[in-house]
Amino acid sequence: MASSSSYNSPCAACKFLRRKCMPGCIFAPYFPPEEPQKFANVHKIFGASNVTKLLNELLPHQREDAVNSLAYEAEARIRDPVYGCVGAISFLQRQVQRLQKELDSANSDLIRFACNDIPTSLPPPPPHGIVNNPVQPMPPRAARPVEFSRRIGNEVGGTFYQTPSFPLSYPLPWNDNPSGDMNEGGGEGHM
Repeated sequence: MASSSSYNSPCAACKFLRRKCMPGCIFAPYFPPEEPQKFANVHKIFGASNVTKLLNELLPHQREDAVNSLAYEAEARIRDPVYGCVGAISFLQRQVQRLQKELDSANSDLIRFACNDIPTSLPPPPPHGIVNNPVQPMPPRAARPVEFSRRIGNEVGGTFYQTPSFPLSYPLPWNDNPSGDMNEGGGEGHM
């Protein structure tokens, strides 16, 4: 909190309202003379008398937060007269929703690539009445060529294999070093 008592300079509110700044001025701690635009915006949107009433009704420890809130809303309302803060909040909420959809899509792609080797169909159920049906082993699959597989994961957890079906237009963060060692160049990878 800035104080207007230094150098007898009136606070930004009293200077804007062209009145003498008294020692007990309710605006002085919250509208220092160095920030005249802050009070000008609050005055334009809410009015000085409304702000005075609001500050007088609040406890002293709540006033600074209230003034900061009023100043933020006033600035947002001046930038966007129709929506104010609500416009900024709506924009950020839409951005969060869009990014959540992108994250969900990326996670589903990762799961699909990780589960690429899992068979998609179940064996047919045993005929009715046969209880002791021996399980037939799955025929071995041909090994994938190394140049078409990319190892993702670390030594502690599971290992996943991804077959790139399209060229990536951005660098992958885990593909920074040519050796493929996740622990190379920093940290041990443990928490």
